[in-house]
Amino acid sequence: MTPQQAIPATTGAPVARDMAALEPLETVKRRWPAIIGGLLTLAMVVGLGHELLGRGLVGLSHSVPANPLFYVVFVALYMALPIGDYIIFRRLWGIPISGLAALIRKRIANEVAFSYSGEAYFYAWARAHAKMVAAPFGAVKDVGILSAIAGNAITLLMIGLALPVGRELLTHEQLRLVWGSIAIVMATSLPFLIFSRRVFSLDRRTLWWIFTVHCVRLLANSFLVALAWHYGMPEVSLGMWLFLSAARLLVSRLPLVPNKDLLFANFAILLIGQDQELSELIAFTAALTLLVHVVLIAAFGVAALVRRIRA
Repeated sequence: MTPQQAIPATTGAPVARDMAALEPLETVKRRWPAIIGGLLTLAMVVGLGHELLGRGLVGLSHSVPANPLFYVVFVALYMALPIGDYIIFRRLWGIPISGLAALIRKRIANEVAFSYSGEAYFYAWARAHAKMVAAPFGAVKDVGILSAIAGNAITLLMIGLALPVGRELLTHEQLRLVWGSIAIVMATSLPFLIFSRRVFSLDRRTLWWIFTVHCVRLLANSFLVALAWHYGMPEVSLGMWLFLSAARLLVSRLPLVPNKDLLFANFAILLIGQDQELSELIAFTAALTLLVHVVLIAAFGVAALVRRIRA
């Protein structure tokens, strides 16, 4: 009797059933990037709904800037972050222009869902495009860490420039919190620099290039904020708005300072006055950003639905 004859003919049926039972696991394995992307998209929608229910668009009812250049600069300001990321990932992976939509979603997720949810979404998108992207986790991780380090570096630079000028405007308690925040900012960056060989996946030259892109993007973002506000309140000089934009970046990244928006608003009012007009401009800018988030998420959803219908 041959070995083939020794095997019962019925053995094939259980094996076939076992293989069929494994197919759903393979399906889930192949589809997990889409599942994660869908869950994070749902988190974005929930976050946007929470912002809207929290009177997020009330700022649009205030006085609207009449200068059309305000809105031109606002669009550039909104796109500065995703375009900066696109430049980086275009060099790393050669992603097409359609990848810019995923990077816009990445920005929205980080702002309305929870911290680093945008990075998780973009990682899932990259895994779904595995034919184009090889081993995306290391690159997404490195770019995210370098973004934080660049933000800390620019913050420390702004502190060095602004503290000698603005320390007289701070109370003793606020100054103490600033110094404590400086220590935390430095402490959170040092481990990544000390253990860089173990932390980062990309080569050193590429890491420096990514860090430079992040720094340029942060500086451009501060300039665009100042320019937009200047077009919104032209009676205040662009130089003063640049100083306030630096202060805004500084305050936003100090970990120990509570009520960051309130502190910045008070600081700005002390310098330029016009508290009602300034408050309305800041509220309008924030509300307009939220409105663009809502419109883009809706547009992306409709586009995805149309693609599925056509498919």
